[in-house]
Amino acid sequence: MRLLHVVTLVSDDGIFGGPPSVAVAQSAELAARGHDVTLMALWRGSGPAPDRIGSVRLRSRPARALLPGRGCIGLLHPLLVRDLWRAMGGADVVHVHAGRDLVSLAALAVAAVRRVPCVAQTHGMVEPRTALPVRLFDLLYLPLLRRARACCVLTGHERRLVARVLGPDGPPLRILPNGIRPGPPEPEPRRPRDPHVVFLARLHPRKRPEAFVEMARLVHQEMPEARFTLYGPDDGSLPAVRRLIDEGPAGVVRYGGALDPAEAHEAYRSAAVHVLASVNEPFGMTVIEALAAGTPVVCTDTCGIADELARRGAALVTDGSPQGMAAAVRRLLGDPELCARMARAGRRVVEDVYSIGAVADRLEEIYRGGGRDERTGGGGTDHAAREADGRPGQEPATPSPAS
Repeated sequence: MRLLHVVTLVSDDGIFGGPPSVAVAQSAELAARGHDVTLMALWRGSGPAPDRIGSVRLRSRPARALLPGRGCIGLLHPLLVRDLWRAMGGADVVHVHAGRDLVSLAALAVAAVRRVPCVAQTHGMVEPRTALPVRLFDLLYLPLLRRARACCVLTGHERRLVARVLGPDGPPLRILPNGIRPGPPEPEPRRPRDPHVVFLARLHPRKRPEAFVEMARLVHQEMPEARFTLYGPDDGSLPAVRRLIDEGPAGVVRYGGALDPAEAHEAYRSAAVHVLASVNEPFGMTVIEALAAGTPVVCTDTCGIADELARRGAALVTDGSPQGMAAAVRRLLGDPELCARMARAGRRVVEDVYSIGAVADRLEEIYRGGGRDERTGGGGTDHAAREADGRPGQEPATPSPAS
């Protein structure tokens, strides 16, 4: 098949969060299976856009802010619309990684006009909202999203939210977890790592980097040898994070800036623990990346895949308070055997549930129009999604442009 994937923004600082990584991983796996795949996006970086990301062909235009406001919602380049028109003329299926933003709107509109089969994937970015600007945007956006052949959602919880937004006239909702290709396993017995705890995410209020700094302070009181690093681009929280770091013990917590994918992989691989402090995280791609690198994870109980990871012994799930996260981190740093067991369990859950191969199998089925509507039942093949479907619905406290 000739496939066109569209994602809003690819950048060298990862400011758009998980969707670009997911789009690249899916595109690479589908291309490896013999499909003709192109990824189209805006580009923002210190240099010109690459022609390829790994094995994936990239067509891009420089990101321009056409609408005021923070984040990626108002980014577009006028010539990207022309590029979309031309590329969709030869596509069998268009896969739009769709948030509420101008690029997604343009891609959905061009697909509708050109009558190209379209699959949308919302990545936790389409949820019930009542703000007037969102309601005005939705007058154009939602009718286009309803025209999709299918809409892919991460979990049962997200499925319920998207169903509320789209209503009874929406497309079939297919559960599709994020996937990753795990690297080679660590040699056994697993060597204990230095007591270095990391945070890898955008510095955004929903990601709660300030809670990570407070957690670090509590751990340091009992384990003074531990060190803590926050990695990720600033998305509004960096001034508060720097202030908290300066108020704490010198040399304990540092901000390491944004990382490219290779640097992020090395950060996971060398860390003793990865902490995802987010609340209402739709999925948690950084969790899967850490598990694939053999790094134990601490997350909150509102992470979309927390139940699955806890059931499989692949993460310590907390109430999200700094005290709860600190207790979990101290437990891991003080128990190398527990770390080794969790590293093995984490790798198994990635291979069994969150492998990119399983995701590509599901995508090929969806592209060909197969599968069943999972709007009202647990029809997905992903156990994590079925687990999440039993959780009471809750709307994110601080909506974000990307997960």
